[in-house]
Amino acid sequence: MKTGIGLIGANLNLRAGMVEANYPRDIAEIRAVCDRDPAMLELYRKSHPEEKIHYCANVRELLADFAVDAVFIMVRDQYHEEIALAALEAGKAVYLEKPMALSVEGCDRILATACRTGSRLFVGHNMRYLASVLKMKEIIDSGAVGEIQCVWVRHFISYGSCYFRHWCARRETCNGLLLQKGSHDIDVIHWLAGGYAARVAAMGKLSVYNRNPDRLKEGEAPDRKASFRGDCWPPLEIKGLAPDPDVEDHSMLLMQLDNGVQASYEQCMYTPDSERNYTFIGTRGRIENIGDFGDCQIHVWNRRGERKSPDIVYHLKGGDGGHGGTDPAILRDFFAFVREGKIPNVSPVAARYAVAAGCLGHQSMRSGNIPLDVPPVKPELLEYFRNGQKKT
Repeated sequence: MKTGIGLIGANLNLRAGMVEANYPRDIAEIRAVCDRDPAMLELYRKSHPEEKIHYCANVRELLADFAVDAVFIMVRDQYHEEIALAALEAGKAVYLEKPMALSVEGCDRILATACRTGSRLFVGHNMRYLASVLKMKEIIDSGAVGEIQCVWVRHFISYGSCYFRHWCARRETCNGLLLQKGSHDIDVIHWLAGGYAARVAAMGKLSVYNRNPDRLKEGEAPDRKASFRGDCWPPLEIKGLAPDPDVEDHSMLLMQLDNGVQASYEQCMYTPDSERNYTFIGTRGRIENIGDFGDCQIHVWNRRGERKSPDIVYHLKGGDGGHGGTDPAILRDFFAFVREGKIPNVSPVAARYAVAAGCLGHQSMRSGNIPLDVPPVKPELLEYFRNGQKKT
């Protein structure tokens, strides 16, 4: 029997398109779709004229559909918590796009509801399926560079102005870009370093995209593709940005992990190039990626020598499918989890700690860079999710 999908958020140019392009047709089918924008729902309907899909005016109607077994929550970040809680209460398996919620408390409410109801929860941290990340984890887990003690991550984002054209530019709708963008990298740091942030401190500010001319008027629709064109440069001359941004366009986050590892994460939204650069340093060497998506390399140093001469170089090929092959991979894992109970690469607890580090990082940078402690997840919730979301 096929798993019935309910798609919440019908924009095929955004994350809904990832589901549409990659879900396994042999074991699943889209049975219901909802969107608060009637025009977006009608566009979806016109693109699927032959399919028997229940088109819903609201989330409540979709969640009441007994033909829907699993929902994909692919809407703006500010609605993740509310919809996830409702879907879990309705007994649906939930694929929740990252970030899990806009607050630590929101994440904890989602974890507690999933545990109480027994509804399965899966968070879309697709970086855990990226070839470069998987190879670095394999190298670290093998002991080739010893015990990881220090992590440096730099994230260069040439298309960063796209986040300043719409709702991501405001704290009230996304909190900050350490969640919307950085939660991926914070999660990778936690996963590969083997611990969660227990204490954070941060600096950051809105340094460029508050100074651009010719901004959008209130209610005017942004050109979402403009930031990906080669002529979108230099940063201070970019037009068509949101009228009143208040999130940081560069951030620097320091993390003390609960296992003793110390890590830093730097994010800049106005660089000329784009790359995530991870460096993990252990007691017997270090690894670094050169390139992240597509064809890339992993360099390993475990003998004394010049930086230009790594001891081992791994050459990786990009996978088929969106986001470096991660889109089909993460959906395969989701359906294996829902249908067979197979424990996936992603973790709701880890997703919560990624949000927690980002939230408290923004709080730190907005209040004099003070260090802040990350509250731990309750032991009973840790046990439930560690056990594959099964009651002991």
